[in-house]
Amino acid sequence: MKRKPTLATIALGAVLALGLSACGGGGTESSGGGSKPAEAKGSFNAALTAAFNPSTKKGGTLKFANPGEWDSLDPADTYYAYTWNFIRLYGRALVMFKSAPGPDGSTVVPDLAESLGKPSDDFKTWTYTLRKGLKYEDGSPITSKDVKYAVQRSIDRETFPNGPTYLNTMLNWPKDYKGPYKSKGADVDSAIETPDDHTIVFKLKQPYSGFDYLAQMPVTMPVPEAKDTGSKYQEHVISSGPYMFEKNEIGKGFSLVRNPHWGDDPNRPALPDRIEVQLKVNADDMDNRLLSGDIHVDVTGNGVSSAAQGRVLQDQNLKGGTDNVAQQRLWYTSVNPTVKPLDNIDCRKAVLYATDRAGYQAAFGGEFAGGEIATGLLPPTVPGFERFDLYPAGADNTGDLNKAKEHLAKCGQPNGFETNISYRAERPKEKATAEALQQALGRAGIKLTLKPYPQGDYFSLYAGKPSFVVENKLGLVINGWGSDYPDGYGFLQQIVDSRVIRPGGGSSNTSVRIPDVDALIDKSLTEPDAAKRLPIWAQIDKRVMEEAVILPGVWAKTLLVRGKGLTNVYASDSQQMYDYVGLGVQQ
Repeated sequence: MKRKPTLATIALGAVLALGLSACGGGGTESSGGGSKPAEAKGSFNAALTAAFNPSTKKGGTLKFANPGEWDSLDPADTYYAYTWNFIRLYGRALVMFKSAPGPDGSTVVPDLAESLGKPSDDFKTWTYTLRKGLKYEDGSPITSKDVKYAVQRSIDRETFPNGPTYLNTMLNWPKDYKGPYKSKGADVDSAIETPDDHTIVFKLKQPYSGFDYLAQMPVTMPVPEAKDTGSKYQEHVISSGPYMFEKNEIGKGFSLVRNPHWGDDPNRPALPDRIEVQLKVNADDMDNRLLSGDIHVDVTGNGVSSAAQGRVLQDQNLKGGTDNVAQQRLWYTSVNPTVKPLDNIDCRKAVLYATDRAGYQAAFGGEFAGGEIATGLLPPTVPGFERFDLYPAGADNTGDLNKAKEHLAKCGQPNGFETNISYRAERPKEKATAEALQQALGRAGIKLTLKPYPQGDYFSLYAGKPSFVVENKLGLVINGWGSDYPDGYGFLQQIVDSRVIRPGGGSSNTSVRIPDVDALIDKSLTEPDAAKRLPIWAQIDKRVMEEAVILPGVWAKTLLVRGKGLTNVYASDSQQMYDYVGLGVQQ
């Protein structure tokens, strides 16, 4: 999900104080009394490198909308990029990405902790000291033991199937440890120690110079053990951030209000008085509601729909209220070797050769709003990227049907075969992609049947559950991935490491099971020189493509609408969408 170059440089760099940008954009700060100020006049891409309509004015209600359901509000159980962006409004991790425009937003800064992590000489032990006097929404103190407990519970992937698994595998957990519910009372000091209420020490099995990237993930947001309700905790997460839950109707929507006990936080301006989130908003209506001012932000950050794109780009006034944000994100399709006849590599290669890449790009909005046609996994902005193309699609990028039929013959399916393709039901671009692939592969005799599943459980119950994939013959799974943090490891590990695949579901990797790739990932962890790690990422990329278990689609760009009345709007390189921590609303 997120993103930047050298791990050690950022992880060990100097701490910079956060300051909201006051340049760029044409708005003015609202002053007390008088009439409501005029809507700020924007220009195209005004929020890419500076704050548009900058303001420090507090007050008002910020309105978000989501076309589907939230995966989970629990910090242990979430893995969508937009959730990690939003969750910082009610939760504080040990460190966080700076809330700032452009590249400055990829800087890691202290959050709950007083400073960035302090590593041992061998990078196997990392120590953080919490700020003094921090409190939850109920006024009780936040302690290092709460952070430890939060990480412990995230280990339980049966209860929390959606979250990242970095700390499951990197920390030196006791043998067979399954989290605080199933291994109640177990001594986990081999992995995490809390010598006092303000100190937490992480112990890794092997060196890792970029641990601050892991410490910024939601799993280090504190959870008071006495208030933990397991899988139901998402119904009322105890706030450590500037906002707390006022009302939460799972599957319908929720609202946040100010946390009266929030304090000592240099990172969050907390401008709105109230935040409202609507779920299951019709995707086709989303753009109209944004443009009319009925809502402020499409929280998923997926951008303008294909239906509205032409209207927006052809009207200079509407275009002036948008930003074309480049992402460290790949829209792709998993090609599952566990589903026959795709267990045969030549059948998989036939899929890649038959694909109409131009049609894939068009389904996501074209070159402008969709992105660049992808030929591998790593996006061009991720360090270690190398350009290559193992499955040329012809001068017009519509596919090579002769090569597709050649490989179909090799895999014993000269007349093609049938399989199913899944996508997230609430995402029109994914449906359009499935339809484009259905048409393109049909030219070679490969018949696809479309299978939509709900966004909220897509990976935990359906496309990310190995048994469901096999039983329902999901040969192709439409997928998408943004770098967890700005590094090749942060982009690749969760989608190509076979060890993240869980029988109970929840993995973003549905198709890559290559021992060579697992070994290369392990090699990267023990290489302290960032420059020497770069060739490893390209090697992994090529090895995955050799096995034809991923069909790359588009290296993404999105066309985001700045909702009417928003202040302090900017896109950051860490979030690759608008940074939700900085947003305010005009009074």
